Amino acid sequence: MPKRMPKPKTKLGRTILGTVLVVGGVFGFLPILGFWMIPLGLVILSQDFASVRRLRRKWEIRLSRWWREFRAR
Repeated sequence: MPKRMPKPKTKLGRTILGTVLVVGGVFGFLPILGFWMIPLGLVILSQDFASVRRLRRKWEIRLSRWWREFRAR
């Protein structure tokens, strides 16, 4: 069973964590940071911000359509 990492319970904590992840992901070419931080930060931010939530949903739909087409081939 996968272990779950607790996320901050306050809106301020989630906002800070999500922002730090997105900004750190921009510098993904550096050794410690990575581009994986951007989507993770957006998922965390999408819990509190409607505009980010809409962006995440659009990408989820695009990705799921692409995955179905890929699997059908």
